[in-house]
Amino acid sequence: MLRICLALFVVILPSITWADVHGRIDVVDADTWDVGGARVRLFGIDAPELGQTCTDLQGRMWTCGDWATEQTRARYQGRRAICERLDTDRYNRIVARCFVEGQDVARDLVREGWALAYRRYAFDYDLDEKVAHLRGVGIHAGAFQQPSEFRAGPIRPASGSCVIKGNISVGGERIYHLPGQEHYGRTRISTDTGERWFCSEAEARAAGWRRARR
Repeated sequence: MLRICLALFVVILPSITWADVHGRIDVVDADTWDVGGARVRLFGIDAPELGQTCTDLQGRMWTCGDWATEQTRARYQGRRAICERLDTDRYNRIVARCFVEGQDVARDLVREGWALAYRRYAFDYDLDEKVAHLRGVGIHAGAFQQPSEFRAGPIRPASGSCVIKGNISVGGERIYHLPGQEHYGRTRISTDTGERWFCSEAEARAAGWRRARR
């Protein structure tokens, strides 16, 4: 009889392994949570940092990092998650893929425009980010700096006056985009490839960039 009860107990247990983390969610920021008391970094995504700012299509600054955290907290704070442990990062956080009611929360965050696909580590959410970008939701409604670049250090003055985007085309042409121009919102700046921000059109022209035609 005891053997039968034990067998039934094993069968009805949810599919949680000893390596998984599960429990109540406490949102630290959009991509870092405490789950059941364990610090978890969501796998495959990167969200704007607390204190990070973005610009809207008119070039006005807004605190997108705080906003993304607030949106995430409103949706997930206090709920229960099951997280599949994948790794441990250099800050001793558990890197995990987390699910709430069977839904991949990282995918939801990227689709809402609250986080980006972290292609340095995975392409799992690449298409989700592209869809969010086409929809113009969340931070895709304007311009933003990659969170990894923000963490590396400021690439423009804290005043936020340097909002002209110096982009390098596929053909190598150097083109700058002003807030309000047609392609300003979708243009992303990668300082690793020589692209940069400018504080004035005169500065951009002096550096060899030309103004976008629209």
